[in-house]
Amino acid sequence: MSGSGPFLADCPARLAVELIADKWTVVVLAGLSQGPVRHGELAELIGGISRKVLTQTLRRLEAHGLLHRQAYAEVTPRVEYELTPLGATLIEPIHVLAEWARTNGEAVLDALDAHSDPVTRGDRDSRRGDPPSPGQAAAKTATAG
Repeated sequence: MSGSGPFLADCPARLAVELIADKWTVVVLAGLSQGPVRHGELAELIGGISRKVLTQTLRRLEAHGLLHRQAYAEVTPRVEYELTPLGATLIEPIHVLAEWARTNGEAVLDALDAHSDPVTRGDRDSRRGDPPSPGQAAAKTATAG
């Protein structure tokens, strides 16, 4: 393998992949795609994300130049977040990825069904909304205490 390629540590392609590989980045960007939104509205729109994690994600995206934070000096302070022109360039690739998921999601889940690893079976079940197997339920109960 040669020392050159699109995913070397210091190349832009690797930076982009690392940025969007975060669990919440793509979801937050998609949530901002319709225009400016406040923190609480975005958390509600996304669902399943804590306010702390949303704040961390927003700060990271702002630092990378993908969104703009606008604070309004009003009696009740108001902050809105919106995509920058740079951030807006990711919306089309996100739509392509979402279409891929709609087209191929069942095949991926079928592959997980065929896999015998309990870890990936748990991943499959959570994606499909299936209840945990008795072994998974027992493991969850054992770790909950």
